[in-house]
Amino acid sequence: MPNSMASAYSSPPSAVSKQDHCIAGILTTVYGLNELPPETRDLACLWLLHPRLQTQSCMEPIASSTIRKWNEQQQQSKRKGAAIGLIAVAFDQRNHGSREVDPLANQTWRAGNKRHAQDMFASYHGTALDTSQLLTYISSYIFPMSEKSIVNNMVLGMSLGGHAAWHCIMHDPRITTAIVVIGCPDYVRLMVDRASRSKLETWTESAPPGSAFLESSDFPRGLIEAVEKYDPAGLLLGDVTSRDDLTYLQDPTGVEKERITHVMRGSLQGKRILNMSGSADKLVPYRCGEMFLRWLKKAIAPNGWFSDGNVLLEDIVFDGVGHEMSSGMVEEVHRFVIEGLEQSAAEAYGKASKI
Repeated sequence: MPNSMASAYSSPPSAVSKQDHCIAGILTTVYGLNELPPETRDLACLWLLHPRLQTQSCMEPIASSTIRKWNEQQQQSKRKGAAIGLIAVAFDQRNHGSREVDPLANQTWRAGNKRHAQDMFASYHGTALDTSQLLTYISSYIFPMSEKSIVNNMVLGMSLGGHAAWHCIMHDPRITTAIVVIGCPDYVRLMVDRASRSKLETWTESAPPGSAFLESSDFPRGLIEAVEKYDPAGLLLGDVTSRDDLTYLQDPTGVEKERITHVMRGSLQGKRILNMSGSADKLVPYRCGEMFLRWLKKAIAPNGWFSDGNVLLEDIVFDGVGHEMSSGMVEEVHRFVIEGLEQSAAEAYGKASKI
Protein backbone atom coordinates (compact mmCIF):
# COMPACT_ATOMS: atom_id res chain seq x y z
CA MET A 1 0.00 0.00 0.00
CA PRO A 2 1.42 3.44 -0.92
CA ASN A 3 2.65 5.67 1.89
CA SER A 4 -0.34 7.81 2.91
CA MET A 5 2.09 10.52 4.04
CA ALA A 6 3.80 10.85 0.65
CA SER A 7 1.78 13.87 -0.57
CA ALA A 8 1.63 15.74 2.74
CA TYR A 9 4.69 17.93 2.08
CA SER A 10 6.09 19.39 -1.13
CA SER A 11 9.52 19.08 0.47
CA PRO A 12 10.54 17.40 3.74
CA PRO A 13 10.31 19.70 6.77
CA SER A 14 13.48 20.45 8.72
CA ALA A 15 14.11 17.62 11.14
CA VAL A 16 14.10 17.99 14.90
CA SER A 17 16.17 16.00 17.35
CA LYS A 18 15.21 12.44 18.21
CA GLN A 19 16.11 9.86 20.83
CA ASP A 20 15.48 6.13 20.73
CA HIS A 21 14.43 4.14 23.76
CA CYS A 22 13.35 0.54 24.32
CA ILE A 23 10.34 0.76 26.62
CA ALA A 24 8.47 -2.39 27.62
CA GLY A 25 10.12 -4.13 24.68
CA ILE A 26 8.89 -1.51 22.19
CA LEU A 27 11.39 0.57 20.20
CA THR A 28 10.20 4.11 20.83
CA THR A 29 11.37 7.36 19.21
CA VAL A 30 11.01 10.67 21.05
CA TYR A 31 11.16 13.86 18.97
CA GLY A 32 11.96 17.40 20.04
CA LEU A 33 13.73 17.02 23.39
CA ASN A 34 16.78 19.06 22.41
CA GLU A 35 14.59 21.90 21.18
CA LEU A 36 12.91 22.41 24.56
CA PRO A 37 13.84 25.72 26.23
CA PRO A 38 15.81 25.07 29.46
CA GLU A 39 13.26 26.96 31.55
CA THR A 40 10.32 24.86 30.31
CA ARG A 41 8.98 22.50 32.95
CA ASP A 42 5.56 21.43 31.65
CA LEU A 43 5.23 19.53 28.38
CA ALA A 44 2.65 18.20 25.99
CA CYS A 45 3.28 14.92 24.22
CA LEU A 46 1.89 14.15 20.76
CA TRP A 47 1.60 10.38 20.23
CA LEU A 48 1.95 9.42 16.56
CA LEU A 49 0.30 6.25 15.20
CA HIS A 50 1.26 5.27 11.66
CA PRO A 51 -0.82 3.71 8.83
CA ARG A 52 -1.14 0.02 7.99
CA LEU A 53 1.85 -1.46 6.11
CA GLN A 54 4.05 1.49 7.16
CA THR A 55 6.41 2.02 10.10
CA GLN A 56 6.95 4.69 12.71
CA SER A 57 9.55 6.47 10.56
CA CYS A 58 6.85 7.74 8.17
CA MET A 59 5.52 9.94 11.00
CA GLU A 60 8.78 11.86 11.40
CA PRO A 61 7.75 14.73 9.05
CA ILE A 62 4.55 15.49 10.95
CA ALA A 63 6.46 15.28 14.24
CA SER A 64 9.08 17.73 13.00
CA SER A 65 6.75 20.23 11.37
CA THR A 66 4.31 20.33 14.31
CA ILE A 67 7.03 20.77 16.92
CA ARG A 68 8.67 23.52 14.87
CA LYS A 69 5.34 25.32 14.39
CA TRP A 70 4.66 25.30 18.11
CA ASN A 71 8.18 26.39 19.04
CA GLU A 72 7.91 29.31 16.61
CA GLN A 73 4.59 30.21 18.19
CA GLN A 74 6.12 30.11 21.65
CA GLN A 75 8.99 32.39 20.65
CA GLN A 76 6.41 35.02 19.71
CA SER A 77 4.32 34.54 22.86
CA LYS A 78 4.26 37.09 25.66
CA ARG A 79 3.56 34.37 28.25
CA LYS A 80 7.16 33.21 28.63
CA GLY A 81 6.69 32.18 32.24
CA ALA A 82 3.82 29.84 31.41
CA ALA A 83 5.36 28.27 28.32
CA ILE A 84 4.49 24.66 27.62
CA GLY A 85 6.87 22.54 25.58
CA LEU A 86 5.98 20.00 22.90
CA ILE A 87 7.53 16.63 22.12
CA ALA A 88 6.27 13.78 19.96
CA VAL A 89 6.56 10.02 20.30
CA ALA A 90 6.31 7.34 17.61
CA PHE A 91 6.56 3.56 17.66
CA ASP A 92 5.78 0.65 15.36
CA GLN A 93 2.24 -0.66 15.56
CA ARG A 94 1.74 -4.31 16.40
CA ASN A 95 2.96 -6.68 13.66
CA HIS A 96 4.63 -3.77 11.81
CA GLY A 97 8.23 -2.75 11.30
CA SER A 98 10.45 -4.00 14.13
CA ARG A 99 7.46 -5.91 15.58
CA GLU A 100 6.39 -7.78 12.47
CA VAL A 101 5.63 -11.46 13.01
CA ASP A 102 3.29 -12.44 10.16
CA PRO A 103 3.13 -10.19 7.06
CA LEU A 104 -0.08 -11.83 5.84
CA ALA A 105 -1.91 -10.75 9.01
CA ASN A 106 -1.51 -7.12 7.87
CA GLN A 107 -3.23 -7.77 4.55
CA THR A 108 -6.89 -7.55 3.50
CA TRP A 109 -9.36 -10.20 2.36
CA ARG A 110 -8.55 -9.41 -1.26
CA ALA A 111 -4.85 -9.97 -0.57
CA GLY A 112 -5.57 -13.44 0.82
CA ASN A 113 -5.94 -12.85 4.56
CA LYS A 114 -9.07 -14.74 5.62
CA ARG A 115 -8.89 -13.26 9.12
CA HIS A 116 -8.62 -9.65 7.98
CA ALA A 117 -11.41 -8.38 10.27
CA GLN A 118 -9.99 -10.06 13.38
CA ASP A 119 -6.38 -9.19 12.59
CA MET A 120 -6.95 -5.51 11.91
CA PHE A 121 -9.15 -4.81 14.92
CA ALA A 122 -6.90 -6.77 17.29
CA SER A 123 -3.84 -5.00 15.89
CA TYR A 124 -4.98 -1.42 16.36
CA HIS A 125 -6.80 -2.15 19.61
CA GLY A 126 -3.43 -3.46 20.78
CA THR A 127 -1.73 -0.31 19.54
CA ALA A 128 -4.08 1.80 21.66
CA LEU A 129 -3.17 -0.33 24.68
CA ASP A 130 0.53 0.07 23.80
CA THR A 131 0.07 3.84 23.68
CA SER A 132 -1.34 3.82 27.20
CA GLN A 133 1.46 1.53 28.39
CA LEU A 134 4.15 3.77 26.92
CA LEU A 135 2.40 6.87 28.25
CA THR A 136 2.68 5.42 31.75
CA TYR A 137 6.44 4.89 31.56
CA ILE A 138 7.78 7.44 29.05
CA SER A 139 8.65 10.14 31.61
CA SER A 140 10.78 7.73 33.66
CA TYR A 141 12.95 7.15 30.59
CA ILE A 142 13.32 10.67 29.23
CA PHE A 143 13.16 12.57 32.54
CA PRO A 144 14.61 10.15 35.12
CA MET A 145 15.19 12.97 37.62
CA SER A 146 11.72 14.45 37.06
CA GLU A 147 13.28 17.47 35.39
CA LYS A 148 10.13 18.07 33.41
CA SER A 149 6.51 16.88 33.53
CA ILE A 150 4.18 15.74 30.77
CA VAL A 151 0.89 17.44 31.59
CA ASN A 152 -0.95 17.11 28.29
CA ASN A 153 -1.26 14.04 26.06
CA MET A 154 -2.54 14.17 22.49
CA VAL A 155 -2.75 11.45 19.85
CA LEU A 156 -2.52 11.74 16.08
CA GLY A 157 -3.21 8.66 13.97
CA MET A 158 -3.44 7.96 10.25
CA SER A 159 -5.50 5.20 8.64
CA LEU A 160 -4.86 2.17 10.89
CA GLY A 161 -3.39 4.65 13.35
CA GLY A 162 -6.51 6.77 12.97
CA HIS A 163 -8.68 3.84 14.02
CA ALA A 164 -6.38 3.38 17.02
CA ALA A 165 -6.55 7.09 17.87
CA TRP A 166 -10.32 6.76 18.34
CA HIS A 167 -9.67 3.96 20.85
CA CYS A 168 -7.07 6.08 22.66
CA ILE A 169 -9.37 9.07 23.12
CA MET A 170 -12.26 6.84 24.21
CA HIS A 171 -10.42 4.63 26.69
CA ASP A 172 -7.54 6.57 28.26
CA PRO A 173 -8.59 9.54 30.43
CA ARG A 174 -5.05 10.94 30.24
CA ILE A 175 -5.40 11.52 26.49
CA THR A 176 -7.54 14.62 25.99
CA THR A 177 -7.00 15.45 22.31
CA ALA A 178 -7.25 13.18 19.27
CA ILE A 179 -6.49 14.00 15.65
CA VAL A 180 -7.85 11.29 13.38
CA VAL A 181 -6.69 11.29 9.76
CA ILE A 182 -8.53 8.91 7.36
CA GLY A 183 -9.64 6.72 10.25
CA CYS A 184 -13.06 5.34 11.18
CA PRO A 185 -14.96 5.23 14.51
CA ASP A 186 -17.43 2.56 13.31
CA TYR A 187 -15.65 -0.74 12.63
CA VAL A 188 -18.74 -2.74 11.68
CA ARG A 189 -19.82 -0.32 8.94
CA LEU A 190 -16.24 -0.17 7.64
CA MET A 191 -15.96 -3.96 7.44
CA VAL A 192 -19.46 -4.36 5.99
CA ASP A 193 -18.49 -1.96 3.21
CA ARG A 194 -15.20 -3.79 2.63
CA ALA A 195 -16.83 -7.24 2.68
CA SER A 196 -19.33 -6.11 0.05
CA ARG A 197 -16.64 -4.68 -2.22
CA SER A 198 -14.45 -7.76 -1.67
CA LYS A 199 -17.37 -10.02 -2.68
CA LEU A 200 -16.84 -12.41 0.20
CA GLU A 201 -18.87 -15.61 0.03
CA THR A 202 -20.43 -14.83 3.39
CA TRP A 203 -21.69 -11.66 1.72
CA THR A 204 -22.70 -12.77 -1.75
CA GLU A 205 -24.20 -16.18 -0.90
CA SER A 206 -26.65 -14.95 1.71
CA ALA A 207 -30.13 -13.61 1.05
CA PRO A 208 -30.34 -10.71 1.16
CA PRO A 209 -26.63 -10.18 0.44
CA GLY A 210 -24.67 -9.54 3.63
CA SER A 211 -27.30 -10.87 6.02
CA ALA A 212 -25.01 -13.74 7.08
CA PHE A 213 -21.78 -11.73 7.32
CA LEU A 214 -21.91 -10.79 11.00
CA GLU A 215 -21.29 -13.85 13.19
CA SER A 216 -19.79 -15.73 10.22
CA SER A 217 -16.17 -16.94 10.09
CA ASP A 218 -15.30 -13.61 8.45
CA PHE A 219 -16.69 -11.62 11.41
CA PRO A 220 -17.03 -14.07 14.33
CA ARG A 221 -19.08 -13.64 17.47
CA GLY A 222 -15.93 -13.21 19.54
CA LEU A 223 -14.91 -10.23 17.40
CA ILE A 224 -18.38 -8.71 17.74
CA GLU A 225 -18.06 -8.88 21.52
CA ALA A 226 -14.70 -7.07 21.35
CA VAL A 227 -16.12 -4.42 19.02
CA GLU A 228 -19.00 -3.76 21.42
CA LYS A 229 -16.49 -3.14 24.23
CA TYR A 230 -13.84 -1.05 22.51
CA ASP A 231 -15.03 0.42 19.18
CA PRO A 232 -16.55 3.92 19.63
CA ALA A 233 -19.77 3.10 17.76
CA GLY A 234 -19.90 -0.39 19.24
CA LEU A 235 -19.44 0.87 22.79
CA LEU A 236 -21.92 3.73 22.58
CA LEU A 237 -24.61 2.28 20.31
CA GLY A 238 -24.56 -1.28 21.62
CA ASP A 239 -25.61 -4.53 19.93
CA VAL A 240 -24.10 -4.43 16.44
CA THR A 241 -26.15 -7.33 15.07
CA SER A 242 -29.47 -5.54 15.56
CA ARG A 243 -28.25 -2.05 14.69
CA ASP A 244 -29.78 -0.39 11.63
CA ASP A 245 -29.84 3.11 10.18
CA LEU A 246 -32.65 4.09 12.54
CA THR A 247 -30.33 3.48 15.51
CA TYR A 248 -28.13 6.37 14.35
CA LEU A 249 -31.09 8.71 13.88
CA GLN A 250 -32.75 8.30 17.26
CA ASP A 251 -31.75 9.89 20.55
CA PRO A 252 -31.32 7.35 23.34
CA THR A 253 -33.98 7.19 26.04
CA GLY A 254 -34.52 5.65 29.45
CA VAL A 255 -32.03 3.10 30.74
CA GLU A 256 -30.05 3.15 27.49
CA LYS A 257 -29.60 6.90 27.72
CA GLU A 258 -28.34 6.52 31.29
CA ARG A 259 -25.86 3.87 30.15
CA ILE A 260 -24.53 5.92 27.24
CA THR A 261 -24.33 9.11 29.29
CA HIS A 262 -22.31 7.31 31.95
CA VAL A 263 -19.91 5.96 29.31
CA MET A 264 -19.52 9.34 27.63
CA ARG A 265 -18.85 11.09 30.96
CA GLY A 266 -15.93 8.74 31.50
CA SER A 267 -14.62 8.60 27.95
CA LEU A 268 -15.28 11.89 26.16
CA GLN A 269 -16.16 14.64 28.62
CA GLY A 270 -13.99 17.72 28.14
CA LYS A 271 -12.05 16.23 25.24
CA ARG A 272 -11.15 17.59 21.78
CA ILE A 273 -11.33 15.62 18.53
CA LEU A 274 -10.39 16.61 15.00
CA ASN A 275 -11.60 14.05 12.45
CA MET A 276 -10.34 14.48 8.87
CA SER A 277 -11.30 12.42 5.83
CA GLY A 278 -10.91 12.51 2.07
CA SER A 279 -14.02 12.60 -0.12
CA ALA A 280 -12.29 10.33 -2.66
CA ASP A 281 -11.03 7.78 -0.11
CA LYS A 282 -12.05 4.29 -1.27
CA LEU A 283 -10.18 2.30 1.37
CA VAL A 284 -11.73 4.04 4.40
CA PRO A 285 -14.73 5.88 2.89
CA TYR A 286 -16.08 8.75 4.94
CA ARG A 287 -19.60 7.30 4.63
CA CYS A 288 -18.59 4.39 6.89
CA GLY A 289 -18.18 6.67 9.90
CA GLU A 290 -20.55 9.43 8.80
CA MET A 291 -23.71 8.22 10.53
CA PHE A 292 -21.97 7.71 13.85
CA LEU A 293 -20.28 11.11 13.58
CA ARG A 294 -23.67 12.73 12.89
CA TRP A 295 -25.11 10.94 15.92
CA LEU A 296 -22.24 12.13 18.12
CA LYS A 297 -22.34 15.71 16.81
CA LYS A 298 -26.07 15.86 17.47
CA ALA A 299 -25.55 14.60 21.04
CA ILE A 300 -22.88 17.19 21.90
CA ALA A 301 -24.53 20.13 20.10
CA PRO A 302 -25.68 23.12 22.23
CA ASN A 303 -29.22 21.71 22.28
CA GLY A 304 -28.14 18.07 22.39
CA TRP A 305 -28.71 15.60 25.20
CA PHE A 306 -24.97 15.61 26.06
CA SER A 307 -24.45 19.35 25.58
CA ASP A 308 -22.96 19.71 29.07
CA GLY A 309 -20.17 17.26 28.21
CA ASN A 310 -17.93 20.03 26.86
CA VAL A 311 -16.84 17.85 23.91
CA LEU A 312 -15.29 19.53 20.89
CA LEU A 313 -15.60 17.58 17.63
CA GLU A 314 -14.47 19.04 14.32
CA ASP A 315 -15.29 16.87 11.32
CA ILE A 316 -13.68 17.96 8.05
CA VAL A 317 -13.96 16.25 4.66
CA PHE A 318 -11.41 17.34 2.04
CA ASP A 319 -12.75 17.42 -1.52
CA GLY A 320 -10.87 15.26 -4.01
CA VAL A 321 -8.51 13.79 -1.42
CA GLY A 322 -8.07 10.01 -1.37
CA HIS A 323 -6.54 7.73 1.25
CA GLU A 324 -3.76 10.11 2.15
CA MET A 325 -2.76 13.04 4.31
CA SER A 326 -2.95 16.16 2.18
CA SER A 327 -1.08 19.42 2.73
CA GLY A 328 -4.37 20.95 3.84
CA MET A 329 -4.70 18.28 6.51
CA VAL A 330 -1.21 19.09 7.76
CA GLU A 331 -2.24 22.73 8.18
CA GLU A 332 -5.28 21.64 10.19
CA VAL A 333 -3.09 19.43 12.39
CA HIS A 334 -0.87 22.40 13.17
CA ARG A 335 -3.85 24.63 13.91
CA PHE A 336 -5.61 22.15 16.17
CA VAL A 337 -2.49 21.31 18.16
CA ILE A 338 -1.55 24.97 18.57
CA GLU A 339 -5.07 25.96 19.65
CA GLY A 340 -5.10 23.22 22.27
CA LEU A 341 -1.67 24.10 23.61
CA GLU A 342 -2.47 27.80 23.69
CA GLN A 343 -5.50 26.96 25.79
CA SER A 344 -3.32 24.91 28.15
CA ALA A 345 -0.75 27.71 28.34
CA ALA A 346 -3.46 30.31 29.05
CA GLU A 347 -4.88 28.16 31.86
CA ALA A 348 -1.40 27.74 33.33
CA TYR A 349 -0.77 31.47 33.03
CA GLY A 350 -4.07 32.21 34.77
CA LYS A 351 -3.23 29.90 37.65
CA ALA A 352 0.25 31.41 38.00
CA SER A 353 -1.24 34.91 38.08
CA LYS A 354 -3.47 34.04 41.03
CA ILE A 355 -0.64 32.73 43.16
